[in-house]
Amino acid sequence: MTRNTMNIFTGTTLTSLTLALLLTGCGAGEEPKKPAAAAAPPPAEVDVITVKSGAVTLTDDLPGRLQAYRTAQVRARVEGIVEKRLFAEGSDVKAGQALYQVYVGNYRGNYEAAKADAELARQNLERAKQLLEAKVVSQQEYEQTVAKLKQAEAAHTKAREDWDNTRVPAPISGRVGRSLVTEGALVGRGEATLLATIEQTDPLYVNFTQSGADVMRLQKAIKSGNLKRAATTKVELVLEDGSLYPLPGKLIFTDMAADPATGAVSMRAEIPNPTHELLPGMFVTIRFPGAMAEDAISVPQRAVQMSPQGQFVMAVDAEGKVNPRPVKVGGMAGPHFIIESGLQGGEQVIVNGLQKARPGAVVKPIPVDFAPSAAPVTAEKTKG
Repeated sequence: MTRNTMNIFTGTTLTSLTLALLLTGCGAGEEPKKPAAAAAPPPAEVDVITVKSGAVTLTDDLPGRLQAYRTAQVRARVEGIVEKRLFAEGSDVKAGQALYQVYVGNYRGNYEAAKADAELARQNLERAKQLLEAKVVSQQEYEQTVAKLKQAEAAHTKAREDWDNTRVPAPISGRVGRSLVTEGALVGRGEATLLATIEQTDPLYVNFTQSGADVMRLQKAIKSGNLKRAATTKVELVLEDGSLYPLPGKLIFTDMAADPATGAVSMRAEIPNPTHELLPGMFVTIRFPGAMAEDAISVPQRAVQMSPQGQFVMAVDAEGKVNPRPVKVGGMAGPHFIIESGLQGGEQVIVNGLQKARPGAVVKPIPVDFAPSAAPVTAEKTKG
């Protein structure tokens, strides 16, 4: 065998052995392994309430406007030149506190002269009394002296008041607005010049109206026994951002007649405002009690959804599956809807996590407390 033939045989043998070893190491002849199936994600967590019936207070949300509890105008009581403004605009002032100083020169002089005249009139009366007893003057002359003293004393009192009024006082306690005059202004000539306005803003009034038809419908329901008259006059304010004002107020006034032009009944409530967060003139929504309903079912507003077929809620059954339930909504109980039909009680209704709840999907319900008196939740909870 030649050298070239041996080299070819040797190379072919080595190549075959190498291939056999490679095939053995790779598990030649075995079926390739299939990748393991991915684990199913856990059910999405949703917040649910268990529906139950009970007594609730029906409420109405109506637009209202805030008004100062008291408003007083600060006016000049004497004529003169304003020398000083004695307050900071927008500050709180006390009743009787001096707000302006009017030039006092003439008024001080008038007071001193009137005081001297009154003292002289008293001395003249003492002499006239002695002369009357001595029968030197007549009774008529004595009475004339008495009248002169009264005139002098009246002039003295008036001069004292004018001098005092050169310091213009605050008529009530409250918050004073901007000054309508500046130093050097002539005030009080011919009229009592308006200098500033003070408003008492704690508490505040809330003025609002209710439809006369709604009032009559409520009264009929109470008379028929379907509803009971509310046992409270407490009211609440809903601010523009949808949040609830933390301090409740009370209903204090309901007009005895409806407005003939609008058919609405005027009402007024009183709301505390210790931090002056609320301002007169602001528009708010007032929530006040109308009547009591027995054995009513209520759910949070956020639980009720809308579709072309009507209103519905998403309920979770015993197996954790999500099922839409058509409902009919009636009145309001604070931040809750009254459910007239569609729920019987005992159902688990989703209130948070609705974006994760698809019909037929399996979810993990987490019970939460959503009492009708609770404030509404303003954002969905994020589950980890």
